[in-house]
Amino acid sequence: MLTIVIPTLNEEEAIGKVIDEILEQGFEPEQILVVDGYSTDRTVEIARSKGVRVVYQKGRGKADAIRTAVEYVDTPYMLVMDGDYTYPAKHIRELLEKIHYEGHDEVIGARVKGRENIPLVNRFGNRVLTLFFNLLFGTHLTDVLSGMYILRTESVKTALFESKGFSIESEIAAHIVSSGGSIAEHPIEYRRRLGRKKLRVVDGVRIAVDMVKLAWKYNPVFFIAFIGSLLLLPGLALTGYVVYNYLFYGIKYYVKGIIAAVATGVGLVSILLAILALYLKRMEWRILRQIREIEKRCGG
Repeated sequence: MLTIVIPTLNEEEAIGKVIDEILEQGFEPEQILVVDGYSTDRTVEIARSKGVRVVYQKGRGKADAIRTAVEYVDTPYMLVMDGDYTYPAKHIRELLEKIHYEGHDEVIGARVKGRENIPLVNRFGNRVLTLFFNLLFGTHLTDVLSGMYILRTESVKTALFESKGFSIESEIAAHIVSSGGSIAEHPIEYRRRLGRKKLRVVDGVRIAVDMVKLAWKYNPVFFIAFIGSLLLLPGLALTGYVVYNYLFYGIKYYVKGIIAAVATGVGLVSILLAILALYLKRMEWRILRQIREIEKRCGG
């Protein structure tokens, strides 16, 4: 019923404890799939000593690890969790029960307890990126970049993921939402990691860039309109400059006035188009969800 996927890269300090904790929860070794990114330490050796399946990923980075895992998983559900001991195994059954009995396509483990163990910069970045994701896709998530989540395997088997590295979580969620799927969250604990930290500030920037790419991929009209709306601020600033000089000094800037009017007008129209594009796309996704719910009821 469930495959537990653990992407790893040089996690010799934590992987043994992670696997032991999972086994203590009553899961069998064959339910655990470690996807290794060519570790240079004893990660693979330790994992294999626990009797679990270990495969080497195709490509590099976490995104390629998840893509590789999807090829091996043949159970209805797959749970992904980092191999650095930050996510307690006690939450696995909670996530499994929620996705199975409530019929979601993804349940994200929202890091509610232990957030002080997340570096302050990462916490801020995660908050901003989650808000940006919610704006783009009309969701109400609190932790879209959590490293512990469970998926209905069929929901991601046909996905053509394009992101790299740590952006894979947001792309999975984007794929599910845009295909009419259902995403929920479940509160979990987050612990201090064992071993060397891998997520850097530059990775947060890359995730932000990838989210912009997701906007272009899943809602290009909004993306174009949003870019156009950026003309509003310089347009208003130039308008203020022209008006100020005319009122106080009697100077008439005809060309600048025309440019200001055009920029302001284009910016205002673009904002309206961006809002309209968001609402239309959200309506599309709601219709898709309703169609899927009807299909499930008819199939049942």
